Amino acid sequence: MRVKKIFISGIIILGVLLFTTFQARSQKIWTLEDCINYALENNLDIQKQIQYVESNKASLTQSALGMLPNLNASGSNYWNFGQTIDQYTNTFATTTVRSNNFYISSSMVLFNGFQKLNTVKQNQIMVLASKFDLDVIKNSISLSVAGYYLDILFNSELLDVASEQLRITKQQVDRIQKMVDAGSSAKGDLLNIQAQRATEELTQVQASNQLYISYLSLQQLIDMPVSKDFRIEKPNLKAVEAPKQPVTPEIIFEHSLKTRPEIKAAELRVDAAQKRLAVARGIITPTLSVSGSWGTGYSAAAKEIDPNVDPTISSYNIGITQLSRDTVLGYQVNYATRVKSFGDQLKTNNNQSVGFSLNIPIFNGWQGRTNITQAKISKNQAELDLDIQKRSLRKLIEQAYADAVASLQKYNSSLEKVNAQSESFKYTQQKFDVGMMTSFDYNNSKKDLTKAQSDLLQAKYDFIFKTTILDFYMGNPIQIQQ
Repeated sequence: MRVKKIFISGIIILGVLLFTTFQARSQKIWTLEDCINYALENNLDIQKQIQYVESNKASLTQSALGMLPNLNASGSNYWNFGQTIDQYTNTFATTTVRSNNFYISSSMVLFNGFQKLNTVKQNQIMVLASKFDLDVIKNSISLSVAGYYLDILFNSELLDVASEQLRITKQQVDRIQKMVDAGSSAKGDLLNIQAQRATEELTQVQASNQLYISYLSLQQLIDMPVSKDFRIEKPNLKAVEAPKQPVTPEIIFEHSLKTRPEIKAAELRVDAAQKRLAVARGIITPTLSVSGSWGTGYSAAAKEIDPNVDPTISSYNIGITQLSRDTVLGYQVNYATRVKSFGDQLKTNNNQSVGFSLNIPIFNGWQGRTNITQAKISKNQAELDLDIQKRSLRKLIEQAYADAVASLQKYNSSLEKVNAQSESFKYTQQKFDVGMMTSFDYNNSKKDLTKAQSDLLQAKYDFIFKTTILDFYMGNPIQIQQ
């Protein structure tokens, strides 16, 4: 029973902690920096690229260790049955004989056209290139987050405009309803203004839905579980004005060539392709190696005199004398033997070797020349990729610059139109209030004002986003605030 209570208490505490964490996250006001950092920590493309960087690091470590001498050891244990020649006594053995062999060898390439050295340098370059590729992904995600963040701010202001216009129209509906009830206004005016209210209510709903979708899109982009309570900070945005120190696309492009990670990665891949070509050329050069080895072994057939057993003397007939016919005896000393000890055999059977080998490639199916040709093609492709990256970057900068200029011009024109349309609507509203203008003309004037306000907002956020991109290409951090 006590264990059950502890278990239930643990579940309750865990639930409270999860709810508190979720509630704290839901109530948090997310800044642009918060959204970018969250995306960088949770994006799967970034995690995948990090693994690719680690893989390149492992390849670099392996290629560096490959320059060291190798060292290998082996050992074996055999039982020989039947008649066989023992490798250590060089005699026939007819009984079961156990033998051991132990072997250590090492070799090292002294020269092979610097293939290993160039491979290490190539892998070093690829590690750096993969890190720049990681920066490219981070930059792309950061800009996307900024764009979605601005979309929320834009749709929020668009909803405010729609709500304000609907509020004004509702006031007019109430006023005209009273006038119709009093008989001082035609019912047609009421119907027209009611139709306008319905239209603006739909516009408000659409704006609200669009704001919700923009919130949803941002949460999906940064890989956050979708929550209706997710809210972002509404900062003081950059002023929509021409920069105090004018810059040209050429200036931005020249600066970007020195800082952009996609350019750095492409340049490094050209260097890596050059090292690959050097490796391929090393294949057709002679290879000089040095090697050495040490070996020893043990055999149960190897015998030695047993010093613990006294020798015996035995006689044997070797013949008879010619005259007396006496027997002539021979004598021999018989020694007891034992298997030579394991340690003594390891000492006496050891052998060493050292040598050099030179391998000169003469003809191998033209493989070396083919590798060189393929390496040259890879180098040319890397150079073309670098040119493509540069041209693509130039086009992006020129397009962003042109869009920024156009959006600034559109903003200035829209601002003038909004100011003029606002004054015109005030005059229209005054005339409509005293019955000097029909509801149809009033609604048209109101639509024109709403359209001008929407165009102004669109130009404003388009300018902020495009200038943010240009600042980013200049090496500045992503910043939409003043």
